[in-house]
Amino acid sequence: MAAGHGPGRESGVTAVAARTSFASVLRLREFRALWLAELLSVCGDQLARVALAILVFHRTDSAALTGLTYALTYVPTLVGGVLLAGWGDRRSRRDVMVWTDLARAALVGVMVVPGMPLWVLCVLVAVMTLFGGPFKAAQQATLPEILTGEQYTVGMALRNVTMQSAQLVGFGAGGMLVAAVGPGVGLTVNAATFAVSALVTRFGVRYRDPVASAAEPGWRAFLRSTTSGARLVWQDTGLRTLVGLNWLAGFYVVPETIAAPYAATLGVGTATVGWLMAADPIGSVLGGIVFGKWVPERVQVRALGLLGVAAGIPLVLCFAHPGLVPSMLLFATSGLLATGYNIQGVVQFMRRLPNGQRAQGSGLNSTGLVTVQGLGAAAAGGLADLIGPAKTIAAAGTAGVAMAVPIALAWGRTRQPVTEPEGRAE
Repeated sequence: MAAGHGPGRESGVTAVAARTSFASVLRLREFRALWLAELLSVCGDQLARVALAILVFHRTDSAALTGLTYALTYVPTLVGGVLLAGWGDRRSRRDVMVWTDLARAALVGVMVVPGMPLWVLCVLVAVMTLFGGPFKAAQQATLPEILTGEQYTVGMALRNVTMQSAQLVGFGAGGMLVAAVGPGVGLTVNAATFAVSALVTRFGVRYRDPVASAAEPGWRAFLRSTTSGARLVWQDTGLRTLVGLNWLAGFYVVPETIAAPYAATLGVGTATVGWLMAADPIGSVLGGIVFGKWVPERVQVRALGLLGVAAGIPLVLCFAHPGLVPSMLLFATSGLLATGYNIQGVVQFMRRLPNGQRAQGSGLNSTGLVTVQGLGAAAAGGLADLIGPAKTIAAAGTAGVAMAVPIALAWGRTRQPVTEPEGRAE
């Protein structure tokens, strides 16, 4: 999804204190390298999603196949993020990020070959997405080694705003670029961003030894590492509730996943597909500013559940079949409200994780988040073929509200704000 609900919303932020600024964390060389590498990748990914959505819809005229292809840019991350996340512990995390970026650059480069069969394209998309899981796990595990205390909070704030902005540029410019020169150019640009990201990471982030050495080899250690995060989250009521809150994105991602067929029902051109996809990131950027700077943390913590419910209501209004501009306003409003619960929800989730299991726990949350968005995209595509895109979006909003109500009630019972993150992992 727009990042607003995808791999870019996994970052949290509280109100930014004056003594630590965005500029101050950007002066840290390693953080600056990771930030820039992620920014490049996100821009390229969003451009590629527009290109793939338009390419598949034009070739098949099927909302179901469009939604399925879009889902393949999310779902395999679960396998990569859960089963392959151990690479980030058993290998140098910097090297994991570099090699997975290079692999993704090569896979996207093959997609550009003219006349690529649709099934081959889907396989390439799935494998490319698979490598996103270990990349994200290694990146998330590296950040606490670079940023500590308030720097970590402010760094996450900066990532939230800039990655949402990158998605906005990728979707908005992507629709116009693909309309002008074709999907192949968009995919070529995406391959180049992965390659540049690998170079920035290789020369901007210092080498660190693996944290899990050969002293604990074998499949048993691998399986323990894979399942420890799931056990931790499942056994803690507060963590389970926060995961459920973040995973509401599976419903709220729907407008951008079927933007191409939705635009067709509105009778608008190809270039507007990107702008429909960009509406949620626009709201997310505004939400990052509103909740990151102006709403006190204690208010955000209390309002988490209510914001989860409220984010679905604008989508319910699509039952009325609004036009292009009203639709964009509704999608942006949903994105703004969803950012409100996601920002503080991720902060509270990360601060509740024990230091020694923070990477595994956060990896489960983020890969699950990506996966539920993929499942939502696949389901939305099939449903849109049956009842139409507008009713599908409204149905997704209704289901999201229904799921958010018990989550909000559970949060009210388990709410226990944690305002100071634990120190850096040794």
